[in-house]
Amino acid sequence: MAEKMTIQLGHSPDPDDAFMFYGLATGAMDSGPYHFVHVLQDIQTLNERAMKGELEISAISLHAYPYVAKNYALMGCGCSMGDNYGPMIVAKKKLTIEELKHLRIAVPGTMTTAFLAASVLLGKGFRNVVKPFDEILKYVQDGYADAGLIIHEGQLTYQNQGLHCCVDLGKWWMEKYNLPLPLGGNVIRRDLGPERIREITAILKKSIQFSLDHRAEAVKHALRYARDMSVELADQFVGMYVNKWTIDYGPTGREAVNRLLDEGTRIGMLPKCTPVEFVD
Repeated sequence: MAEKMTIQLGHSPDPDDAFMFYGLATGAMDSGPYHFVHVLQDIQTLNERAMKGELEISAISLHAYPYVAKNYALMGCGCSMGDNYGPMIVAKKKLTIEELKHLRIAVPGTMTTAFLAASVLLGKGFRNVVKPFDEILKYVQDGYADAGLIIHEGQLTYQNQGLHCCVDLGKWWMEKYNLPLPLGGNVIRRDLGPERIREITAILKKSIQFSLDHRAEAVKHALRYARDMSVELADQFVGMYVNKWTIDYGPTGREAVNRLLDEGTRIGMLPKCTPVEFVD
């Protein structure tokens, strides 16, 4: 029996990513001629590692894609898409967009797609302070920043800390462009060659479908990566970001990616890299 080729698969230790790769991580599905080693790191670290070309496959913020496009292709599956919902700017009281443009906002990293979308809304160079994503709600609650840009499960729990949503960037994006807001994707290193790239992409797509087909088991697996979430909350969060868009961007999802990156170029934050070529 031929030895399997080892592939490093980088993804975040978040319930949606854990759900997506349940079948591969547990051996519940066949991984073909490949042995996938799961590298769990926060998305900022994965963005930085992708810039160095370190992992064969990685989850990345779509904000980071123009900087890694030379070495990585964007897979046609594995997308986290905000379909009329997404990262939010929250504060202790309701603030208008005009007010937010002049206030200090805690953000979860300047390479996140949330930061890119907020910059399209508020203008490049809005006042910000970078904090770990899971500290932002308390940072705002304690008055160290006027508002906070929240991602992950904070989108479902911010009201528990007495905060108000000033802008839902996914809703705003849908109203402005009539498109969902693409947040994260999976990339695969080009030096694997076209045949392997297509074969591995098909295996990852199968993994996502496997999880959706075995939802209860996959959510149970994902729960170990859920920060103090109940089963119901974890299932809700997973449903927001692992769905039909994750199986395939489709024409609308692909248009959304190109629009996001073009808007980043327009405001002077991103080098031009569109139209994006997707691996099917």
